[in-house]
Amino acid sequence: MADRAALEDLVRVQGERVRGLKQQKASAEQIEEEVAKLLKLKAQLGPDEGKPKFVLKTPKGTRDYSPRQMAVREKVFDVIISCFKRHGAEVIDTPVFELKVNDRRILDGMFAICGVPDSKFRTICSSVDKLDKVSWEEVKNEMVGEKGLAPEVADRIGDYVQQHGGVSLVEQLLQDPKLSQNKQALEGLGDLKLLFEYLTLFGIADKISFDLSLARGLDYYTGVIYEAVLLQPPARAGEEPLGVGSVAAGGRYDGLVGMFDPKGRKVPCVGLSIGVERIFSIVEQRLEALEEKVRTTETQVLVASAQKKLLEERLKLVSELWDAGIKAELLYKKNPKLLNQLQYCEETGIPLVAIIGEQELKDGVIKLRSVASREEVDVRREDLVEEIKRRTSQPLCIC
Repeated sequence: MADRAALEDLVRVQGERVRGLKQQKASAEQIEEEVAKLLKLKAQLGPDEGKPKFVLKTPKGTRDYSPRQMAVREKVFDVIISCFKRHGAEVIDTPVFELKVNDRRILDGMFAICGVPDSKFRTICSSVDKLDKVSWEEVKNEMVGEKGLAPEVADRIGDYVQQHGGVSLVEQLLQDPKLSQNKQALEGLGDLKLLFEYLTLFGIADKISFDLSLARGLDYYTGVIYEAVLLQPPARAGEEPLGVGSVAAGGRYDGLVGMFDPKGRKVPCVGLSIGVERIFSIVEQRLEALEEKVRTTETQVLVASAQKKLLEERLKLVSELWDAGIKAELLYKKNPKLLNQLQYCEETGIPLVAIIGEQELKDGVIKLRSVASREEVDVRREDLVEEIKRRTSQPLCIC
């Protein structure tokens, strides 16, 4: 009991230290390190039947969904999205990402064989994690000058953390005479090799980079760690390059959830957090930088009229096209000018225009116009759907 009481005192003191640092607006790195120490102390307490049990509740105004309910929700959203697209709703495509992976056990083993003292593992880890933003020299200067690491130890770390690659790098490190002798590192490398075998089966191994500089500063990670990084296209003339780090990150943590279990049971977990606001900013900045015309809808055809008093006929035709699965729209004006309707198609990238006129109604045809070539042909009304499908069978470009 005395040992437990002492631990509880340490938890209380450490908790006060964390709160004090937050009030003092200390650096995020310093707060993160102290929070990690607090979590480690709490984990040592283990279960205590005399303490109130943690009850995890769903926040008010929200609910959990079972897999079956989620399947229903996805189906509903699919119907809603397809309906909006058919009527000219706009969507924004997301950028392409690369996933970087590492393993916390590899890092800890690497630090051990390089000579990093146990007390400095986490603080050196946070320095290494900055390598995607600053140069190795800056990271080394921080480790040596600010954190008191010996220069020769920093050099040994640099030999490892500047490497990145795929399964070949994993196999190379498995043969490393020093790293392969460390139990933690060997376990991490073995799991990463298995991961790359699975990635190869899925056909996505080339999209994953094993990056030894990926560190993730939080102490509760116990295995694989990963970050999704935006793949940057080359900057165009007159365009500022996008400077952005990871847009999603996470890892495996086997001990964190058990802290909320009265019996302290081990619950292996993996998690991921997504920087939604950062992704929004990236997409918006990218769209603003584009000078070429951007296609934002999947509309296949605009239903237009050549004369006045043909609103009802336009509504009839667009309804027929919707029922046939054609993504169509029309200008919601009673008597729009034909020129305005054609200009709308050019501005929005709609490839075809179905034009109704008094003569076309008499002849039972629709004049189908290609916006790009301005070529016009008369198509019998009953053949219009198939002609539109034929002409728009190539995938639409949604930039």
